[in-house]
Amino acid sequence: MAKQMDLIDFIRKKMRMSHIYQPVMIRSLILNGGQMKTSDIAKELLSYDVSQQEYYSNVVNKMVGTVLRNHGIVQKDRDSYVLSNFASLDEHQINAIVAECNRKINEFINDRGETVWQHRRRNRKPVPGSIRYEVLRRASFRCELCGIAADQKALEVDHIVPKNLGGDDEMHNYQALCYTCNSQKRDTDQTDFRGLVDIYNQRDENCDFCYMKSRSVVYETNLAVGFFDLYPVTLYHMLIILKRHVCDYFGLLQPEINAINDIIKQAKQDIEAKDRSVMGFNIGANCGVHAGQTILHCHLHLIPRRAGDVEDPIGGVRNVIPGQGNYKKFLH
Repeated sequence: MAKQMDLIDFIRKKMRMSHIYQPVMIRSLILNGGQMKTSDIAKELLSYDVSQQEYYSNVVNKMVGTVLRNHGIVQKDRDSYVLSNFASLDEHQINAIVAECNRKINEFINDRGETVWQHRRRNRKPVPGSIRYEVLRRASFRCELCGIAADQKALEVDHIVPKNLGGDDEMHNYQALCYTCNSQKRDTDQTDFRGLVDIYNQRDENCDFCYMKSRSVVYETNLAVGFFDLYPVTLYHMLIILKRHVCDYFGLLQPEINAINDIIKQAKQDIEAKDRSVMGFNIGANCGVHAGQTILHCHLHLIPRRAGDVEDPIGGVRNVIPGQGNYKKFLH
């Protein structure tokens, strides 16, 4: 009883955590008779690692799942995969299939050895905590590729020049990447993303859209904001504005396009839930003075449409040029 209370007291009062590792390890040992192999404890920790789950989810969906679907072995049902004709298999057939899979796995591993997992192997020592902090601080605690903040997604310290290409363990060779960007960056890629943080922070003190303290923000990501237009064309007309000062849509980086799309999709969903009379949307961006842009800072309009809000909606955005909206009249 005393030993139990000592352990509980340690967990409650003395455990200092920089990650979930300690309680996971203690719980695993408790549930497995007090003793486990290092590799088994590592598997328990791995079960919590979202970055690894995300990596292999991409492998399933974009690689192995696609191949097996093309051969008719599996079908995809939303977020699940279904083995074709599984219900018709008896126990003997199931055991035979499992045995054949095991044979293929072992044959492949025996043939390739450790190189099977070389693409995921960390061939370096862990980055010391003090250096990791300095790298993240230098990056303003944001991913230096996509710009996401550390409190939204775990950040990792990446070698710009990979170790297997001769990269060293010095500050100049480190950059902060979120686990998604880091997992997608191959160990042959030497791209330096550190300058992107400064790009995302670009503002123009003379730009109305760079500083919008008086506006009521409805949606916000690291890279964009959305709010109801001050001069709405229709009810719930939404304006989505990039945080970085860039002239128009054609100057956006891919993460910024992603951020704008996220807001547009969420706003559409919320507007439809709020107003069932909304039957459609126009999404528009004016790029350049001659296209009607009056504020030279990238922004997009999400305009809800309702039945009867104009006499003839045919052509939609084509109506920016008077008389050119209904293209069908030119077909006769």
